[in-house]
Amino acid sequence: MNEEQKKSYKERYLQAKQKGVKFWPDIIYKDLIVSFAFFLLLIGLAFFIGVAQEPRADPSDTSYIPRPEWYFLFLFKFLALYGQIPILGKIEWIATALIPGIGIGLLLVLPFIDRNPFRHFSKRRFGIALMSVIVAWIVLLTILAGLTVPPDDAELRFITNLEAFVGLWIPAIAIAALFIAAFFKGKEGSSLSKTVLLAITGVSIASMTIITVIVSARSLNYPTPEEEEVAGSISEKIVLGQDLYSIYCTECHGPDGEGGIIEGVEGLEGVELNPISSQDVMWTRSDQTFYAIIDYGQQDLGMPPFGLAYGGELKSSEIEYIVTFMRYTWDSRAEIPEDAAAAGAIPALAEGEIPSYEVHIQPIVKRYCISCHRSGKENDNYLMGTYVEILETGDNAPNVIAGDLNSHLILTINHESILDASGAEIIGPMPPTKQIKPEYIYIFEQWVLAGMPETADEAAALQANTTPTETEVPTGDAAPSP
Repeated sequence: MNEEQKKSYKERYLQAKQKGVKFWPDIIYKDLIVSFAFFLLLIGLAFFIGVAQEPRADPSDTSYIPRPEWYFLFLFKFLALYGQIPILGKIEWIATALIPGIGIGLLLVLPFIDRNPFRHFSKRRFGIALMSVIVAWIVLLTILAGLTVPPDDAELRFITNLEAFVGLWIPAIAIAALFIAAFFKGKEGSSLSKTVLLAITGVSIASMTIITVIVSARSLNYPTPEEEEVAGSISEKIVLGQDLYSIYCTECHGPDGEGGIIEGVEGLEGVELNPISSQDVMWTRSDQTFYAIIDYGQQDLGMPPFGLAYGGELKSSEIEYIVTFMRYTWDSRAEIPEDAAAAGAIPALAEGEIPSYEVHIQPIVKRYCISCHRSGKENDNYLMGTYVEILETGDNAPNVIAGDLNSHLILTINHESILDASGAEIIGPMPPTKQIKPEYIYIFEQWVLAGMPETADEAAALQANTTPTETEVPTGDAAPSP
């Protein structure tokens, strides 16, 4: 900046100062008003929208991948891509400290590097070009950090290589080229410098954007990882705890905590368990005691640990849900919330109603059957996790046939055995410890007689075409006759 430019700038500065407003109290007053408005906005967002709950930190969960807040996701992705660089990627302090430090340092010294006296953006081409590339890099890396990870190793390597161009190579080359074009390819005001700066910026941003679009489009075909359900209220904890109990505990302790003789569990065959739902147990053991038993197990009694820290499958929050379910369901001193009781209850079958898998069968199966009839269990390969599995899986499939009350499933839930030609038992009564309630057996039978509709809409359509009959729903201890 020469003397003439300095004089002109000072004159314009003095004129602008005369027309401006005072910092105190005018600017301060406006800042307070705007700050208070933003404060009210944040209060409103927190009250009406809230923040999604996440599971509590569990140090024993080695599968958890920590992720920063969204405004640091670009750096999180950059560190991941940097780690893929051969040899250099192992020197982590370069990416975690040196490169971010250089970036912050460049921002601090940029006014001393770019000493352009003009303030209008059209006159500050180098600064605008440099910041455009950096901002595009940050935005695109943030987008890439939120995409679903490819499940296939070959696809993962391909996508990682594409992402490396966006996160590493293109921005590095573009920034280096901008410095060369601005300071070694002629003065910034020349037409050559202007064209080169524009070309470098446009090509680099366009290429990074195209690659990001390609990666994003491919990620739509990847399966979305299931997120852990997080319970906030007591009702939600009870419902989730009931589902977890049905999977991990029913096999030995029974669906209602009634205990009994264990059958079909390796190492515990024939062991008789006392009820855990009795008043003697629920009144004399605290939630901490129940938590510790589930977490660590009872090794001397044959109960394995279920906590992640001891080799089990359950997270701390999941164990807490099971304990909450037990306490509010079996402790007569605890009053279960009405919405939890309704959500966890198996829907009753109304008079003349045709049951469906979606509404009636699935809750019964979840409560009484899924603990044994899932992958990894000895169950003659009969899985009951889905509608299709109930109809088609098993060594003795089909185990249930539409309209046939002599199907294996119907006979076994009536506590009858299935015998082979020689008279040997091939399938025993189910559940093996205690027969399910008569009203649930009745629902199964009506479902089979109706053709085993899957959805509530299918059942309603069948009901509309069926002549109503007088039918009594059983509620006693005896199973209904077919």
